[in-house]
Amino acid sequence: MIEIKNYSARKRMSQKTAFWTFRVLSFCVVGILFWILGFIVVNGVGVIDWEFLTTYPSDGMTSGGIFPAIIGTLYLVVGSVIIAFPIGVMSGIYISEYAHNNWLVKLIRIMTNNLSGVPSIVFGLFGMALFVTAFGFGDSLIAGSFTLALLVLPIVIRTTEEAMKSIDNSFRVGSLALGATKLQTIGRVLLPIAFPNIITGLILAVGRVSGETAPILFTAVAYFLPQLPDSVFDQVMALPYHLYVIATSGTDLEASRPMAYGTALVLIVIVLVINLMANALRRYFGKKVKM
Repeated sequence: MIEIKNYSARKRMSQKTAFWTFRVLSFCVVGILFWILGFIVVNGVGVIDWEFLTTYPSDGMTSGGIFPAIIGTLYLVVGSVIIAFPIGVMSGIYISEYAHNNWLVKLIRIMTNNLSGVPSIVFGLFGMALFVTAFGFGDSLIAGSFTLALLVLPIVIRTTEEAMKSIDNSFRVGSLALGATKLQTIGRVLLPIAFPNIITGLILAVGRVSGETAPILFTAVAYFLPQLPDSVFDQVMALPYHLYVIATSGTDLEASRPMAYGTALVLIVIVLVINLMANALRRYFGKKVKM
């Protein structure tokens, strides 16, 4: 009896130790995140004003604003999502609902997972070789959008596939039993149920493409452009590359440092706003499914 009590006490002590260890580690991670964000906010909020957000950079990137970089970033994010989201969703649906679970599908899954771990600079080099050179797009908005779309395509595919697989098979059987075709079952029954989870892939994709520098470095962005792009075949400025330039290659690094912090803060806010919009969209479709 005493041994049982001792074992029970040791077990409770082990559980408490593990619990508090994970709690402390979690607080440390959150604390580091808030410390980084706080550092950027404190150093960057004083730079941000209407002129900073609506004018062009000047004086060797040490003054002026970041308006063309903001617009260029939004163009690249929207362009890559427009390309990657439909292709990724349709690919995930095909793998989940149409393809047989044979060696080819398993190979596709393995390759998709491997693509998720490929360094972004490799996508940049590939985009430069394919879209910039082979397709003749040159350094342009469309070349950068395609390159970023390839970067996040594995995320969208895997998220869509898992979202479709999580739906109970009774929905498929019931729809087919009522006379619906497989395409109707997917479009009117399965996809509306899975769409809130598919939006998760969109959120992850937006979060990644918003801050990427290496892929657009070779395919889309310029150091400084005195005007906004007139077509998809023009170069653009982008906040990640603009931040890199003013932080490392400016003519006066000390003078451009406040502008770098302000640019970083604007980029964080843009990513946050886009993610909040995507989450609102996810909740909206989630409520429709419950209704």
